[in-house]
Amino acid sequence: MKLKHLVLGACLAVSSAIAFAQEVSFGIIATDSASAQREKWEPFFKDMEKKTGLKIKSFYATDYAGVIEAMRFNKVQVAWYGNKAAMEAVDRANGEIFAQLMYADGSFGYEALLITHKDSPYKTLDDVFKNPKAVNFGIGDPNSTSGFLVPTYYVFAARKVDPRAIFKTVRNGSHGNNIQAILAKQLDVATNNTEDMGRLQTTRPDLYDQLRIIWKSPLIPSDPFVWRKDLDPAIKEKIRTFVLNYAKTDEAEKLILKNIYNYGGFRASTNDQLKPIRQLELFKDRVKFETAQGLSDAERAAKLAEIDQALAKLN
Repeated sequence: MKLKHLVLGACLAVSSAIAFAQEVSFGIIATDSASAQREKWEPFFKDMEKKTGLKIKSFYATDYAGVIEAMRFNKVQVAWYGNKAAMEAVDRANGEIFAQLMYADGSFGYEALLITHKDSPYKTLDDVFKNPKAVNFGIGDPNSTSGFLVPTYYVFAARKVDPRAIFKTVRNGSHGNNIQAILAKQLDVATNNTEDMGRLQTTRPDLYDQLRIIWKSPLIPSDPFVWRKDLDPAIKEKIRTFVLNYAKTDEAEKLILKNIYNYGGFRASTNDQLKPIRQLELFKDRVKFETAQGLSDAERAAKLAEIDQALAKLN
C-alpha cells in the first residue's frame, strides 16, 4: 500500500512539474516558409527545452512584422531577428539584444547580394541600371536587413533613385521566394544574402549553379537574439546560459546549428550591435530629404540638421 502511494505521489509530482513548466514563446522571422523554418529550428528548441527545463513554444510568422508585433504584445518573449528587425523590436517592442550568432567559420558577419539567373543579360550592377524599365525586381521584407535596408541604401539611395519609380515591377518577398522566382525567371534581379545562397550551394549545388551574383554589400553584423526586457531574470539566465554554451563541443549541437544557416555558436552581445544599422537608416533618410520635393529650404535644413545630430550622437 505504501509503495502504491509512493508511486502515485511520484507520478503526481512529475505531472505537476510538467504542467507548471514555465513557458517561453520564441519567434523566428520569415526568411523562408514557416515549414522550412520549423524543420531547421525545432531541433534547437528541443535541446533548449531539455537543458533549461522551460517549455519552448515556437512562433513562425508570415513576415518580419508579425514577430515584432508578437513581441510588442508579449506573445513572444525571445526571438531571432535580422538587425533591422531587431532595431524595430528594441525601439517598439521592449526588446534587448543578448546574443549574436557566429558562423561555422568563426566569423560574425554576412553580406547582402543582388542575384540574377545565369542566363540573364545582367552581369554587373551597371547592366541593371542601363535599362531599368525592362527589369522585374524582387526586394526583401521591409524589415529585412540584407533584403531591404542594405540594398536600399548602398544600391538605390547612393544613386538617389527609388526602385519603385525606375523598375518595370517591384515585389517584396522572402529570401527563399526571391531565389525561387529568379530560378523560374519570374524576376530578373532580386535581393538575397550570403547566408541563404551559401545554404543553397551546400544543399542544392545544381540550383546554385543556375544563379549569378552581380553585387555584394559591405559586411553586415550577424543576426542577434533578442528578449523582452521584462522577461523573468531567472528565465533570462537559463536561456543565456544555454545559448552561450551551445555547440561549444557537442558535435550533434554543431550539426543542428549548421543545418539552420551554417551557424557555429553564439557570443554575448548588446544593443550596440545595432549602431551601424541605425547609421544606415539615418544616411538613407538624409539622402531622401536632400532630394525631397515640396520642402522649403528651411524645412530641408531643419530635417538634415536633425539627422546629423542623431548621427553625431551615434558616433
